[in-house]
Amino acid sequence: MIKKLARRVREYKKYAIATPLFMVGEVAMETLIPMIMAYLIDRGIEQGSMAQIWINGAILLVAAFLSMFFGVKGGEMAATASCGFARNLRHDMYYSIQDYSFSNIDKFSTSSIITRLTTDVTNVQNAFQMIMRMAVRSPMTLIFSMVMALTIDAEISLVFLLCLPVLGLGMYLIMSRTHPIFRRVFKTYDSLNNVVQENLRGVRVVKNFVREDHEIQKFDKISESIYQDFTHAEKNMAFMSPLMMTCIYACTLLISWLGAKAIIASGNNAAVGMTTGQLMSMITYVIQILSSLIMLSMVFVMITMSRASAQRIVEVLDEKSDIVSPKDAVKAVRDGSVDFDHVSFRYASRSEKDCLSDIDLHIPSGAVVGVLGGTGAGKSTLVQLIPRLYDPSQGAVRVGGVDTRKYDLTTLRDSVAMVLQKNELFSGTIKDNLRWGNEHATDAEIMEACRLAQADPFIQDFPDKYDTWIEQGGTNVSGGQKQRLCIARALLKKPKILILDDSTSAVDTRTDALIREGFRSYIPDTTKIIIAQRVASVQDADMIVVLDNGRIADCGTHEELLARCEIYREVYQSQTKGGEDNE
Repeated sequence: MIKKLARRVREYKKYAIATPLFMVGEVAMETLIPMIMAYLIDRGIEQGSMAQIWINGAILLVAAFLSMFFGVKGGEMAATASCGFARNLRHDMYYSIQDYSFSNIDKFSTSSIITRLTTDVTNVQNAFQMIMRMAVRSPMTLIFSMVMALTIDAEISLVFLLCLPVLGLGMYLIMSRTHPIFRRVFKTYDSLNNVVQENLRGVRVVKNFVREDHEIQKFDKISESIYQDFTHAEKNMAFMSPLMMTCIYACTLLISWLGAKAIIASGNNAAVGMTTGQLMSMITYVIQILSSLIMLSMVFVMITMSRASAQRIVEVLDEKSDIVSPKDAVKAVRDGSVDFDHVSFRYASRSEKDCLSDIDLHIPSGAVVGVLGGTGAGKSTLVQLIPRLYDPSQGAVRVGGVDTRKYDLTTLRDSVAMVLQKNELFSGTIKDNLRWGNEHATDAEIMEACRLAQADPFIQDFPDKYDTWIEQGGTNVSGGQKQRLCIARALLKKPKILILDDSTSAVDTRTDALIREGFRSYIPDTTKIIIAQRVASVQDADMIVVLDNGRIADCGTHEELLARCEIYREVYQSQTKGGEDNE
């Protein structure tokens, strides 16, 4: 796990290496300062020598300045390295997610991915910065201060060793109890983000059914769970500070008592025992030694918190798409013909039932094909196999006579345009959104596609027309307008296969008919697959496929199906009697 994360430092490696070097310089100067202070007291103040006061005072100032310089530069380098590391982590995670197949994405909830990209990366970033600075500074302070203390008085300096077993046991108990709590808390964060995301997405439904109180209760329940877990963890960690301070005060008192006895016994003679300056520096060094242990404990706390986050990040980085381009992939799609060769599909290997069973279907290039069926019949699943958003569990799907698993993914998906059941628009102008279909499309091509998709009339009513700003998710346009914009976007792609997944459900039947008529004139050679709930949307198709429980119930023209397919006939009659065709 550490190696995988460390590889994300990349171009910021020089900053990560420079930080410990500056930290060593800072520690070296800090450990010299107490010794210089001892000289200033013993040789200057005690002996009344102004020359020694000036000399040692000047050295003290230089050491303090160098310590500050090294500390500032070390902090600057650490900040650059840690921020760059976090940037690369987010970059690599986001790129990994972009390569995921639908089945990979199904393993992670949207809220979980967002938490991993934000909270988890921030935790790891903070731990990385702490490791570069404190994990180097603390051991160096411990070593340097210990050496300096031993040079003054080896016996007295060993006093702090009495505290080590107490500190070690205390830190072990605290860390072992808090890590499972933090791991649980970050999973709860996923649930919190999911509740917030769901509430914001469905805010109109929430307000329409006056369910604000219910949503608040859901949020409060999860928020309370996070509060309880963090409180429990912080209560355990709260013992760290008093434990450390008790050890520091105990060592300070013991050294002061032993040092005072040594000074009295030696008559303030360093050659025989200990001087006042040496006692002061000894107390400072012991405080530095124990303070370094406090800093180390804080490093362990941060690592404990970030360990769970690091594991969750590595899970995203390790997840490999199960749909990739093969070696020597086919990089040209001959035509828009589609063949389903005894295809069966299930979303997970552990699923008990196939979503599609033994689908055997040939769609000629340029044909208009309608797909009809009840909810859960497998209509959307069927068409998602064409651009290889999923691979079939059995059988093969061929586009242009070639198995989709042999194509280069970019080539295949560039040849297929899908207008999904849930249309998505992105923040930006109308032109920006439409150029997702063809980033080099001219204004004339954009307007032509919008006219065919029956989007131009309402666009012209906007004050800024094609430069009108679309809010995130297309919240400032109606459902029907959003569908027509998405259809225009797909038309600009000029694909070999166009799939409309119930994408005219929010427009009236007249507009629906005009859109289908535009298809025939604008993209006559493109295979058009139309999933619809209304028979009127597909009755003029070259072929209509009726799905029932993941199987093909029948296939034929409108007249043929009326004559022999009971399911189709029932749907047609129910809609005709309901007057839908006359709306």
